[in-house]
Amino acid sequence: MALFESYDRRINQINAELAKHGISSIEEAKEICDKAGVDAYNIVKGIQPICFENAAWAYVVGCAIAIKDEVKSAAEAAEKIGVGLQSFCIPGSVADDRKVGLGHGNLGAMLLREETKCFAFLAGHESFAAAEGAIGLARSANKARKEPLRVVLNGLGKDAAKIISRINGFTYVQTKFDYYTGELEIVEETAY
Repeated sequence: MALFESYDRRINQINAELAKHGISSIEEAKEICDKAGVDAYNIVKGIQPICFENAAWAYVVGCAIAIKDEVKSAAEAAEKIGVGLQSFCIPGSVADDRKVGLGHGNLGAMLLREETKCFAFLAGHESFAAAEGAIGLARSANKARKEPLRVVLNGLGKDAAKIISRINGFTYVQTKFDYYTGELEIVEETAY
């Protein structure tokens, strides 16, 4: 039984990447994570319960690569996780062409480095899933950082932003931009 969506279209490049790191299969990758006490699959599902199975397994692969390569920092681990994510991109797809997995890993690494002070995230209208991912990413990053990362979620619909702010104890700020004058007005600001 396939572990995740489009298994047959993904498994060859996943196995090729695993082999570069001395790992024989996804099952061995899971064993490496389990042995290290890292439940990558359930961490992903805990942050974003609606994610696809391939996303959770991609993190298992990335974490196993990081463990096997004996990385020394959270930022280095994020870069290796990006390698795992990239291995799940279907060859010839837009995600593969644009190196989306590597980009996600590099973004995570950037957010884990202390020189990064703020993460401004643009989410589509009413995009709860994207906001869940950004919030989970910031919370996870803050566990490894000395100074908490500031997060700005931008572009959410008004109702979604209020709900997300209230649930997470954020400050909700509604703005109005005057395109003619270039002035930004704060319409409403509520700290939860």
